[in-house]
Amino acid sequence: MKKVVIICLLLTLCFTVDIAYAANTYSKIVCGDAEVPYAAAQVTSTIINILKIITPIIIIIFGMIDLVKGVMAQKEDDISKGSKTFVRRLLLGAFVFLVFVFVEFIIGLVAPKSSNTNMWNCVDCFVNNNCTSIMK
Repeated sequence: MKKVVIICLLLTLCFTVDIAYAANTYSKIVCGDAEVPYAAAQVTSTIINILKIITPIIIIIFGMIDLVKGVMAQKEDDISKGSKTFVRRLLLGAFVFLVFVFVEFIIGLVAPKSSNTNMWNCVDCFVNNNCTSIMK
């Protein structure tokens, strides 16, 4: 399973990089004093969006598989083992979503939105691909 997920992410990254560089080879975004290639923001945003979509799908599919295996075996131990595995996967999926929230929270502690709008525009570009205000 891990190999399949890694291969899917690598393929997505390869196709995204090709599309990003083909469309915006010379575009840059201004993040504070630094200029970052627009393609880097597109790739990061695409990976985050893919993780937000794929995570619940994987949790549901593998949770159903675990619970069906337990029910098909008709043993109480297998059913409880499948439900415990499903709960662990739910917690892991929640952790994936909370990583994005924690990153924005920590950046908010370091640079409040009211005082450092340029930094928040950069974060919005990398997370939500909303880069229009900082394109160069």
